Amino acid sequence: MSAATPVPIVLAGARGHGRWHLANIRRLQHQGLVRLAGICELEPLSDDELDMFAGEMPAQSADFGALLDSTGARAAVICTPIPTHTALALTAAARGVHLLLEKPPAATWDDYSRMADGVREAGIACQIGFQSFGSHAVAAIKELVASGAIGAVRGIGAAGAWVRDDVYFRRAPWAGRRRMGTTDVVDGVLTNPLAHAVATALELAGRGTADDVATIETELFRAHDIESDDTSCVRITTTDGMPVTIAVTLCAEEAGEPYVIVHGEHGRITFWYKQDRVLVQRAGHGPEEAVHGRTDLLENLVDHLEHGTPLLVPPARTGAFMRVLEAVRTAPDPTPLPESAWYTRQADRGDGVRRIVRGIDGAVAAAADTLTLYSELGASWARPSEVSTS
Repeated sequence: MSAATPVPIVLAGARGHGRWHLANIRRLQHQGLVRLAGICELEPLSDDELDMFAGEMPAQSADFGALLDSTGARAAVICTPIPTHTALALTAAARGVHLLLEKPPAATWDDYSRMADGVREAGIACQIGFQSFGSHAVAAIKELVASGAIGAVRGIGAAGAWVRDDVYFRRAPWAGRRRMGTTDVVDGVLTNPLAHAVATALELAGRGTADDVATIETELFRAHDIESDDTSCVRITTTDGMPVTIAVTLCAEEAGEPYVIVHGEHGRITFWYKQDRVLVQRAGHGPEEAVHGRTDLLENLVDHLEHGTPLLVPPARTGAFMRVLEAVRTAPDPTPLPESAWYTRQADRGDGVRRIVRGIDGAVAAAADTLTLYSELGASWARPSEVSTS
């Protein structure tokens, strides 16, 4: 893939996770595909923070719209706090600027709908930042399922057991919050850090649009002293009756690679989506493992603009995920776990401490294996009378 002229890009949000985007833009700039024209941050980046762009420094401004105007940007990457996504996306759309919008696309269903309507009416391309959709494993798994390799699909399970300490929840004013004043934030484990588990499970189910969702059951818990959930599960039942169950935590004993399981009548396919790794286990065959390549979402956006290649993650493909986010947002506040359900340990790095939910590593895996919720598994801290559900 090549671009006749590098696509001028503005990055909104260049710190935190934005540093990854900054490095990725530099990689693509080196290939002649893009040019970093501007950075939108409340506080300008220092020369040290921009050392990789030495000699070709981008413009900087806290005014996103003015920066788009002054730089002549053709595309923008938005990696800012979740509640700002819709307003910034519409600012870009009003100027005909194409988008890579970080996940989750919005903090509420209404904001998502306004964003999706706005970009459609403006006629711009909008890519949502679910990087796992760029894995070539996704198409490979769908082909295996379509070929009948594991028989009829009975359901999809996903598991994510991560470790986060108390410093993680102090990294930004919105971290660990469900709302700030009257503004929805929805920074829960299902909707932000392990949102890929939810979206990827729905994608492999082939049920990624809003119209594919019939019902959503949530069980939201928190071990840390925060507003949002850090240990949760959700079961989505699709309009054709398929169960999609995701169990996740930030309070694991040991950090593990998140994965999605496609359960078939005659076998299963496991996808470790951060590693692009696939394991096929089926009757009459030995286990088959493969590691696939991946298409970068910003590269795909540029390829779409230059050559008409279809976008990998247009907004409509994340509608079912946004239905889940809305169910989490409108559910009762997460149930605080009793102190007997967790214990503390020194953080693996730094001076922080982390809370570990007893037995959660096994519960997360069991939920993905059996497509059942924590309360149905009999977790002592998830008795039905104590579960926050919707």
